Amino acid sequence: MDKAMTAVEITQPGGPEVLQITQRPMPEAGPGEVVIRVAWAGVNRPDALQRAGLYAPPPSASDLPGLEASGEIVALGEGVGDWALGDQVCALLPGGGYAEYVTTPAAHCLPVPEGMGLREAACLPETFFTVWSNVFMRGGLQAGERFLVHGGSSGIGTTAIQLAKAFGARVFATAGSEAKCAACRDLGADRVINYRDEDFSEILRAEGGANLILDMVGGDYLPRNVRALADEGRLVQIAFLKGPKVELNFAQVMMRRLTITGSTLRPQSDLAKARIAEALRREVWPLLAAGRIAPVMDSDYPLGEASQAHAHMEAGDHIGKIVLKVGPEA
Repeated sequence: MDKAMTAVEITQPGGPEVLQITQRPMPEAGPGEVVIRVAWAGVNRPDALQRAGLYAPPPSASDLPGLEASGEIVALGEGVGDWALGDQVCALLPGGGYAEYVTTPAAHCLPVPEGMGLREAACLPETFFTVWSNVFMRGGLQAGERFLVHGGSSGIGTTAIQLAKAFGARVFATAGSEAKCAACRDLGADRVINYRDEDFSEILRAEGGANLILDMVGGDYLPRNVRALADEGRLVQIAFLKGPKVELNFAQVMMRRLTITGSTLRPQSDLAKARIAEALRREVWPLLAAGRIAPVMDSDYPLGEASQAHAHMEAGDHIGKIVLKVGPEA
């Protein structure tokens, strides 16, 4: 393997233009880790937050952006027995995905689903780990429940719609254009709400209330989410595009026995992420292999155009996932 690699670094906090190509030493696998030669890397909102100086990586993580990738295992750390050199995987990363090589705990790797290419597989880890852990493990979604996901056309939203539908929920989604609403309907959403024209809280109340809401908007959506919940409903918060602070009447939480919770994925322990990976491999990977669900792809960019990819994501016009082409497929 080469001793140096091409990567994209954040030169200073700022807009997409601060992402620049650089050369870095190739990482080495520590105990329990693998080195992946990256073929494709996913582009996600946390990457943009890190670039803007609003989401610092954990102390032990690479300072390079990139929380998911697909590619080939080219080195094994001490104690790794579940993978072999040459295995094609997709992986959740602590950081460093915008590079030709990256390290990650072996337990955070998953096989490329049967019949799927590396481009599509690069879209799986960040969104599927996030959705599974928050909607099913934390939120406890059950068949027959009413589930509302905001931002239904995003990478998280398109994944949540498909998984909730596959496991028997009645799915509601919000989106901001007719094209995005149509995409949500095509994925199986039972009722899509254009938030520019309709009040999601009124619609959900008329339907009996949501048993579970997955929200990444925050701000003034928080009290509206509380109103939209059914008695004993659950709200899971995973981001705050409109900010984390708002006035909220917690008497409603008490009287209607509501649960408000949330999580972020990156700071969780390696063991917690490994447990999510195990559940995905058991419960979700067969659905991907069978073609019952699939990642929704928006666009791809060469690694050197990471700044354009970020600008496209932040413009908010995309439907599904954006990826970077980093290296060869095999």
